[in-house]
Amino acid sequence: MLARRAAQRLAEIRQAFRHSAQASRSLSTALNYHIDTPDNNPNMPWKFSEQNQGKVKEILSQYPSNYKQSAVIPLLDLAQQQHGGWIPVSAMNEVARIVEVAPIRVYEVATFYSMFNRITVGKYHLLVCGTTPCMIRGSRDIEDALLKHLGVKRNEVTKDGLFSVGEMECMGCCVNAPMIAVADYSNGSEGYSYNYYEDVTPKRVVEIVEMLRKGEKPPHGTQNPNRIKAGPEGGNTTLLSEPQPPPCRNLEAC
Repeated sequence: MLARRAAQRLAEIRQAFRHSAQASRSLSTALNYHIDTPDNNPNMPWKFSEQNQGKVKEILSQYPSNYKQSAVIPLLDLAQQQHGGWIPVSAMNEVARIVEVAPIRVYEVATFYSMFNRITVGKYHLLVCGTTPCMIRGSRDIEDALLKHLGVKRNEVTKDGLFSVGEMECMGCCVNAPMIAVADYSNGSEGYSYNYYEDVTPKRVVEIVEMLRKGEKPPHGTQNPNRIKAGPEGGNTTLLSEPQPPPCRNLEAC
């Protein structure tokens, strides 16, 4: 009786998601199970392109033949680049076939790592760092500026298919907070790029969006003209000279 009620409740939850396509898509990144949709189901054919077949062989060659499953992450990344920035379940099944593992082993990876998108994203996927240093430096204002300018909510795609905005945890460049990353899927796997834009302001991220819209390539790295890479404004105040070499090369004898 209890098992039947649990199964019935699960069926009701699944049905509720199916009734609202937008809800299922916007929440799917937080779900650890898959819900079939017309554009994402295991019956859809999916293969690596002829051009990417060579890359698949190159990736597999880096691992022993009895450890093909080690190639799951780079193969998923290649599949995502080919498919315009997200991975349908049929692509996951193809990766599982190639590395000769049960599909669930690939699903586990794709649902664990946040850099794998399981819903449609824009050709330019904008990721705002949401970790503490960036939040202190105004990352919420950065995200608000992007969402307002593009007229979307987080994880939604603009009507022209060009942009989407998401959140990403620590990008590892806290000294240049706040920052965003831009995954460029506009030219498929051949032209794929992933760049950081640091020391951004609400005004500057809007300018970056408009440059991308025009097909331009904004200079990546720090957006503060008074800084060089991760150096302080105005230049270094310490470590101004070349480091002194050790008194002798035989350190044990020093």
